[in-house]
Amino acid sequence: MENRILLIEDDPDITELVRINLEDAGYRLDSAADGEKGLETALAQEIDLVILDLQLPRMDGLEVCRQLQQRKRHLPILMLTSRSEEVDRVLGLELGADDYLTKPFSIRELVARVRAILRRLERSRTTEKESVDSPLPLDLGDLIIDPDRRRVTLDGEPVELTAKEFDLLLMFASHPGRVYSRQMLLELVWGYQYRGYEHTVNSHIHRLRAKIESDASHPRYITTVWGVG
Repeated sequence: MENRILLIEDDPDITELVRINLEDAGYRLDSAADGEKGLETALAQEIDLVILDLQLPRMDGLEVCRQLQQRKRHLPILMLTSRSEEVDRVLGLELGADDYLTKPFSIRELVARVRAILRRLERSRTTEKESVDSPLPLDLGDLIIDPDRRRVTLDGEPVELTAKEFDLLLMFASHPGRVYSRQMLLELVWGYQYRGYEHTVNSHIHRLRAKIESDASHPRYITTVWGVG
C-alpha cells in the first residue's frame, strides 16, 4: 500500500523538492503551506507521516505538534527546524515528535529518515494485525500496560500518554530491574543517537511519573539509580 505523507511547509521551493524526491521513492505527498491548513488536513485525512516545519504562518509547528499529539497521538511527526531553533526542537521532541532534521538538510537524508519512520510504523501495524501473536498486557498491580492496543490504565482509569511516553514506559516494564542510562534510552526509544538531548529523557520521565505515580517524589514504578540511570 502506498504510504501517504503530509508536508506542512510554507517554502514552495522546499515543498517541490521534497515532493519530487518522495514521489520518486514511491510515496504519495500532500502539502499545506500554513499550520492551520496542515492541522486540518492531518486530522481529516488518513496520513501515515507528517513532515512539519516549525516556522509556519497562522499556526506555528509546535502548536500543530501539540494538537496532533492530543488528537492523533500515534501519528508520526518528522520536524524541520533551523539551526537557531534548538529550544523549539527540544520542545517538539518532548511533545512527541519522532525525529527532526535541521535546515538546510540533505534530501537523501530526509528520504532515509522517512523510510526509517515508516518501517517502524509498518512493523507496528503488522503486530496489531497478528492478534494470535499479540503480547499479553503487562500487569503491574494497579498499573496495566497493553502493548497491542497501546493503552495504559491505572486503578482501572485510562492514562493518556504521548507515543514516546508510552514507548518509555513499555521499555521499563518489559525489562524490570534493568538500569538504562539516558543515552541508552535515547538510542532505544528514539531509534538512534540524539547526543546532547539527554534532558529530553528527563522531561519525559518527569511527566510519566506525574501521570502514574501517586507520589512522584517517591516513585514506585520508575526509580532512579543515582550515578547510573
